Amino acid sequence: MLMTLGELPVVWSLTPEDARAGWRALWWSVGPSNELAVMLIQERNLRCSPHMGWVGWSVAAPCDGVLVVISDGTEHRTPVTGIPAWTSHLALLPESRFLLVSGRIHRDRNGIWERNAVVYSPEGHPVSHFCIGDDIDYIIADRDGGIWTSYGDEGIYGDHPETSAGLARWDTDGTHTWSPQGRLPVWPLGGSAGATEETAAWLAWYSHKGAFLSRVDPATGDITSYRNPLRNIDGIAVRGTRMLLTHRFHNRPAVELSRAELIGDAWVITAQEKLRLPGPVVMRCTQGRDGVLWLRAGDSWTQVEA
Repeated sequence: MLMTLGELPVVWSLTPEDARAGWRALWWSVGPSNELAVMLIQERNLRCSPHMGWVGWSVAAPCDGVLVVISDGTEHRTPVTGIPAWTSHLALLPESRFLLVSGRIHRDRNGIWERNAVVYSPEGHPVSHFCIGDDIDYIIADRDGGIWTSYGDEGIYGDHPETSAGLARWDTDGTHTWSPQGRLPVWPLGGSAGATEETAAWLAWYSHKGAFLSRVDPATGDITSYRNPLRNIDGIAVRGTRMLLTHRFHNRPAVELSRAELIGDAWVITAQEKLRLPGPVVMRCTQGRDGVLWLRAGDSWTQVEA
């Protein structure tokens, strides 16, 4: 039965003062301690598509910005310098560092892949650059600084050596530290969601033969894959044998929230609810951390617990 729940409480929103000052909220992420981070960019530095929400805004040339981090109700702002053009992902790293990544890259005239990942210091300055593959669908960082990535079809079927497996893990030096190495049930076609659960990473992905969920233990590299009980999802959050899954109603202020239980070796849907949100949802509207599912709705963020 699909139930409609009341609007969820807002954890943080872009203020009217920031909006009037020309700031726009672009990339966002949640850290392992459930701290929310949102990157603000001046609208004059953006190219905007009116049909895609915030994911249609792109940085056309290198610029500066402000990283807003909200933890336990306290907001901290850090000026950020040297944000590359075409950045599309943000991830939080240990020691108050953070990562900005462009989802698409090209080779230079010498055939060398562009460096599309930048590590920033706690003070907001770029300190290292490296390449983590082409056509990135999803990024999430674990509590030890491991960077988990899933790739789209152009990355998987392209010629970058570390993206063809569909899923990967990197360290903050840009070293490729994990690959499924043929241990997935089928070959991926693209990634749809990601989450962390204590030290483990969960990646949701799809293929020509259905949708799957893969849990990876970074200490051993062991991977366990399950059939996804739903094909079209935007987000997951896992706590033990409980899972939340979401499907967005694109550009509308609502998502379908499904609750699942692990019964034997299969995830089984146990309840479904329609959540009203404080703003419209588009791509990259969710992220899961230790059983908490964060949702971006317009320029507001809320959360649901498994």
